[in-house]
Amino acid sequence: MKITLLLVGKTDNKLYAEGIEDYVNRINHYTSFDIKVISDLKNTKNLTENQQKEKEGELILKNIENKSVVVLLDEHGKEFRSVEFASWLENKQQTIKQLTFVIGGPYGFSKSVYERANEKISLSKMTFSHQMVRLLFTEQIYRACTIIRNEHYHHE
Repeated sequence: MKITLLLVGKTDNKLYAEGIEDYVNRINHYTSFDIKVISDLKNTKNLTENQQKEKEGELILKNIENKSVVVLLDEHGKEFRSVEFASWLENKQQTIKQLTFVIGGPYGFSKSVYERANEKISLSKMTFSHQMVRLLFTEQIYRACTIIRNEHYHHE
């Protein structure tokens, strides 16, 4: 299975970017994983939140392959414990070829992106910055890979 993490805007924080890169390298020992970054919108001061979501949504949809199963990281999504997420991911590995996770911009997703999504998951009931979510989520994908292989990274 090929996994893509689609992001709106680059990771600005150098420490987060280094951590993400480390986990991307680790994940690629287990499965094909890449990050695709959609450039930040320009001149957003002249756009309402809804207009910004719509423009980002158009860019998101252009960057998703038709055959891909799409999972949004969304505050209203399903929450998993790490072991449950690993089981969910293992099931996906056995049933699909392309999985795209999407982390949207600061105002969330447009209606059209929600309509394209197959599922939504949430990392927590707490709110994290979009920059931090990238690091947390790549770590959870790595953790899931080690759980699936019964390696000793995760401890119950």
